[in-house]
Amino acid sequence: MIGKKNLIVVTTLLALGGASLAAGVVMAQTGHGYGPRIDFEALDTDGDGRITRAEMEARTASRFAALDTDNSGTLSAQEVKAQAETRISDRAARMIERRDTDGDGALSLEELSKDARSDRMFARLDTNDDGAVSRAEFDAAKGKWHKRARDRRQR
Repeated sequence: MIGKKNLIVVTTLLALGGASLAAGVVMAQTGHGYGPRIDFEALDTDGDGRITRAEMEARTASRFAALDTDNSGTLSAQEVKAQAETRISDRAARMIERRDTDGDGALSLEELSKDARSDRMFARLDTNDDGAVSRAEFDAAKGKWHKRARDRRQR
């Protein structure tokens, strides 16, 4: 059984799920991020072209019920861990599916090295286009990442 303090944390996280769910909707529609894959129509359950707080809360309750596999009305550490493991497994499978160019079900160093996303990331870091990332370029990028993370947390 999850402790009272941990239950409060989990409940708070679920309550905040509406905001993260809304962000997930945007990410899913734009093809960015690893949030929930859901679209506007799925949230707009009454089809009126608007998502109400009640519709968001219903989605959160539905997600909670799906996680509460023992139907106890609470989430144990094991239930939360199982969900995290499922998401990690799904993500790993998608990564292999995307990058496994020889179809052997595994990723070689060569296949990982051919990743266009890492090329784009390096290009973004190398702001002066000299083929190397200086400490200043790295720190500037790190500052942008931290700012984006702070901005996301404040939403």
